[in-house]
Amino acid sequence: MFNQSRQNVIRLIIFVAFSVLIIRLIFLQLVSSNYDNLALDNAVNKKIIFPDRGIIFDRNGKSILENTLAYDLMILPTQLKGLDTAGICRILKINLVQFKERVISSIIKNGRYRPSVFEASLSVESFVQLQENIFRFEPGFFLQERPIRSYPYKAAAHVLGYVGEVDSNILKRTNYFYQLGDYMGLSGLERYYEPVLMGQRGVRYQIKDNKNRIVGAYEKGKFDSTAIAGRNLRTYLDIDLQVMAERLLKNKLGAIVAIEPQTGGILALASGPTYDPNQLTGNLRKANFSWLLRDTSRPLFNRAIKGQYPPGSTIKPVGALIALDEGVIGPDFGLGCSGAYYGCRRAIACEHKNPGHASNLRQALANSCNSYFSHIYRLAIDNPAERNTVNGYLRWKRYMNSFGMGVKLGVDLPSEDRGFIPDTSFYNKLYNRSWSSCTNVFLGIGQGEMQATPLQMANLMCVIANKGYYYTPHFVRSIDNALVSDTLLNVYKVRHDVTKIPDSMYNLVQLGMQDVVDRGTAVGARIAGIALAGKTGTAENYGIIYGKREKLANHSWFVCFAPRENPKIAVAVVVENAGFGSTWAGPIASLIVERYLKDSLSQERWKEVERIEGKEILLPIIKTKRNTLDSLRNERLKKNQLNFRVEILMPSVPINKKKKIILAFHLNAIKPNYEEKFI
Repeated sequence: MFNQSRQNVIRLIIFVAFSVLIIRLIFLQLVSSNYDNLALDNAVNKKIIFPDRGIIFDRNGKSILENTLAYDLMILPTQLKGLDTAGICRILKINLVQFKERVISSIIKNGRYRPSVFEASLSVESFVQLQENIFRFEPGFFLQERPIRSYPYKAAAHVLGYVGEVDSNILKRTNYFYQLGDYMGLSGLERYYEPVLMGQRGVRYQIKDNKNRIVGAYEKGKFDSTAIAGRNLRTYLDIDLQVMAERLLKNKLGAIVAIEPQTGGILALASGPTYDPNQLTGNLRKANFSWLLRDTSRPLFNRAIKGQYPPGSTIKPVGALIALDEGVIGPDFGLGCSGAYYGCRRAIACEHKNPGHASNLRQALANSCNSYFSHIYRLAIDNPAERNTVNGYLRWKRYMNSFGMGVKLGVDLPSEDRGFIPDTSFYNKLYNRSWSSCTNVFLGIGQGEMQATPLQMANLMCVIANKGYYYTPHFVRSIDNALVSDTLLNVYKVRHDVTKIPDSMYNLVQLGMQDVVDRGTAVGARIAGIALAGKTGTAENYGIIYGKREKLANHSWFVCFAPRENPKIAVAVVVENAGFGSTWAGPIASLIVERYLKDSLSQERWKEVERIEGKEILLPIIKTKRNTLDSLRNERLKKNQLNFRVEILMPSVPINKKKKIILAFHLNAIKPNYEEKFI
C-alpha cells in the first residue's frame, strides 16, 4: 500500500513537470514573440530612412534654409566581435577609454540589439576614411545617411532656429513619439512648425546571411515604408532686408523688427549680436553651442521678442490717442514748458526750453516734450468721469493692453515675452494703497516700470498705421500641400480691433509723427520722396553695480511706418547703450524703410550702411579714475562680468590735451585679457 502511494506521488510529480514543460513550450511557440524578435534581429536588418525636412522660403521664393546630407556612424553592440578597435579609434581620433564609454552609453540608451548613433555628423575626413574601411568594422558598425540643415545666407538664426537630437526628456514629453537618434526642431520656426516640417520616417528591412551580409529585401519589401518629406513653409520674410538688418546691428546689442501692417507679416526680425546658423549643424554643433552659451553678450538670446526695455518717448503717440479719446485734451491743447514739468514733487526734465515747442499736440509730438505728455497722462488718469485715480488707471491700462502692450502677441516663435504694464495691485502693494497719478507719472513718457519688447513696438506702429487694428505678427504666409487638419495659421487671419478711437484722432497723431521726421527730433531719418511717420525715444537705462543702482548709457529707440497715407512697412529699432534715438536707431530704421520701399539704396546710402555697420556700441561705459581701476577690474572679474568698458578719467592732464583711456574687456576672456586704447 505504501509503495503504491509513493508511485502515485512520483507519477504526479512527473506529470506536473511534463505539463509545465508543455505549457512553456506552447507559450514560447505560440504566444511569446521574444525569440521571434531575436531571430528576426539576427536575420533581418532594419534600416531607418530619415525624411528631408521641409524647406523655408522668403517672400520672393528664395530658399533661406535647405537640406544637405550628413553621415552618422552607427553601432550594433551585439555584433562587436573581432573588431579592429585601434583602427576605428584612430579614424575617430578618440582613445580606448572614450571608445568603451561610448559603447556602454549606447547600450544604456538603446539596448544591445538595436543600433545607436556612435558619432553623429561625421567630418568629411572621418567619413572618407570610414567609407573606405567600413568592411573592417562590420557588422558592429555601419554608416547611415541623414539630412541636416544648411543656411545659404548665414542669416536669420533667431528666426529659423535649429534642430537637435532628441533626449530622454523630449521622449517622455512626446510620449515616445520620437525615437533615440531622431532630430527635431528645438527653437525658432523649426520648433513652432515641427509637425509640418518633420515629415515621416521610412523603414527598409533587408535579409542578412549567416555572416551578416545583406543579401536582399525581406519579404520582397512587403513591410517597407517610404520616407515622406516634410512640407515647405512660405514666409513674409525678405531675406535681403534681413541680411541688411543684421549688418546694421553688427557689434551692437539691440533689435530690429519690420512688419507689413495690412497682414501682420514680419518682413525682418534681427537681434544683435547674432551668429551664423551653420555653426549649429554638423559635427561641431555641440562645441559651438557651448561656446555661444558662454558668450556674455548672449548671442542666443532673441532680443526682438524677449528683450524688455522701457520704450521711452516712442510711447507718446499712444498717450496722445488715449488723452484725445478720453476727451481731456483737443488737437489745439497746449502747455507752457520752460524745460521741465513741475506738476509733481520731482521735476521731469525736457530737452526743449524754447517757447511754443508744446503749443499744441502736433508741436508737442514733433519736439517730444516730456512736460506735455507727463501732464496729459495725469489728465487721463485723473479724469473726473472715472471718479478716482484707481479707475482712471485701470482704464488707461485697458487701452495699453488693447494696443498689444503688456500682453503676449502670439508670434509664431516660441518663448515670446509679454513686456510689463503694471496692474493696480502692483502699486497697492508697493505703496500700501497710497498712490496717485504723480506716483507713476513717468509711465506717460515710457519710463518707470513700463517694459516693452521691440516686437510690441513694431506692432504698435501697425495699429497707428492701420488706424485702430492689427493682425498678430507672424512669419509664415502659407504651407505647401495644405491639409484640412492644418490650423496653425488660422489665428493669424483674425483681425484685432483695439479700443474704438475715431480716424480723425489717428490722422492727427499720424501728422504729428510725420512732423517728427520733417522738422522735429528725427530730421536725420528723412527719406527723399517718402512720407515717413516716426517717433524717437531715448530710454533711461539703469544697472546694478556693486549692489547700487547706477545710471548707464541710454538706450536709443526709433519707431515708424511709411508711407504715411498708405503704409507698407512698420519698423521698430532699439540699440542698447547708444544714447539719443535720433543718433543711431533713427538712421537704422530709415535705411530699412528705404531699402524695402525702393528695393535698392543709392551709393551714398550704402556708405551710411557701412558707417553704421562699422560702429561698435556693445557695452555700457563705466567712468572711473585711474587709482580705482585695479579694484574695479578685480571686482568685475570675480563676478565673471566681462562685458563692459571703462573710461578712465585723467584730471591731471590739461583739458585741451586730455586723452581718454578705454580699457576694453574682451568677451569670453578666460584670463584677465584686456587692452588699453588712447583715444
